Amino acid sequence: MTGAALAVLIVLGPLLLAGGYVLGRRTGRGRPDRTSDVGTPVEHATFETLHTASLAAPPLRAGLTEESAGKAARRLRSLLGTDALCLTDRDRVLAWDGLGEHHGKHVMDHVQTLLASGRGTAFPSGCRDLDCPLRWGVAAPLTVDHRVLGTLVAYAPRESAVLARAAGEVARWVSVQLELAELDRSRTQLIEAEIKALRAQISPHFIFNSLAAIASFVRTDPGRARELLLEFADFTRYSFRRHGDFTTLADELHSIDQYLALVRARFGDRLSVTLQVAPEVLPVAMPFLCLQPLVENAVKHGLEGKITMSHITISALDAGSEAEVVIEDDGVGMDPERLRRILRGEGGLSTGIGLLNVDERLRQVYGDDYGLVIETGVGAGMRIAVRIPKYRAGVHGT
Repeated sequence: MTGAALAVLIVLGPLLLAGGYVLGRRTGRGRPDRTSDVGTPVEHATFETLHTASLAAPPLRAGLTEESAGKAARRLRSLLGTDALCLTDRDRVLAWDGLGEHHGKHVMDHVQTLLASGRGTAFPSGCRDLDCPLRWGVAAPLTVDHRVLGTLVAYAPRESAVLARAAGEVARWVSVQLELAELDRSRTQLIEAEIKALRAQISPHFIFNSLAAIASFVRTDPGRARELLLEFADFTRYSFRRHGDFTTLADELHSIDQYLALVRARFGDRLSVTLQVAPEVLPVAMPFLCLQPLVENAVKHGLEGKITMSHITISALDAGSEAEVVIEDDGVGMDPERLRRILRGEGGLSTGIGLLNVDERLRQVYGDDYGLVIETGVGAGMRIAVRIPKYRAGVHGT
């Protein structure tokens, strides 16, 4: 059994017990001797519960909103087999599914204590309509990080300890989906913050020096000045684009080429670059702005403290199910212990932000096996290797 399957069973185990009881009771009605195509009645109930839960989950992954509650309420009522079910936030009813919608105007009065304490409650509906079957309600909290976001309320003709327990289990499952929704939002916000940090790292000195280098060609070589100005405009446009967490290796390498053209305009023959790219890896999708900070690091350490020529090699090669990108310089290198501190986030705000940022984002997207692999030593240059899976769910270029 895989880790993912085990996690599903852990999350859905109580839900299967609760929903399986209700659905199992349904499947046995009127057809006790019929053999189901999917096995025994218990197996059939389990299948129906899993299927219904899978349909309810996607809307809830958008968070607790009126729209998501409206899409999920019918599925959740089906899981419980109740006459009516509603979902609320802390202020109002978000969705009602089933009979007796007129009870909706009293729901918030019944759940005020629950919202304050976080403990489930049961209550008589107090309905005066003799034709209304909803005589009893049970409410369970929807929580994320110990915060009560809202409630799940189920109604039935009579008081039932089984319904109270089942409602609690379903509410806990809904809470898990809401927590995953918050994690998704946090991940998105983190990626956006990291990209903003990378953009902020585009040094004002680099911008000033690039414009100064372009200006130096205005009189001596106007054609070159115009080309460099276009490179500068395209480079900044790409770096500050506002759409997409991912890009393609081709676009990232194109931006790097523009960056290096601006650097060479300043340093001239002091910097040489060798680029080796396998065409088949160009369409590979990868996190946005992952390679440019590594090349900028190579330029900085390649030219830092050197009067003679510096050389940088950039290769992007096919490695079966992965693309491997290697950026290597012959510069001053770095003490390995200092590098370890940087990758632990202990290098300070102005030291190694790019390396740490890229390493964390690669691990976040692909897993810990895909962090940066760096070889360096004092006076020995630096070699940074990046492995990028060619195909990964949720990762696609724009």
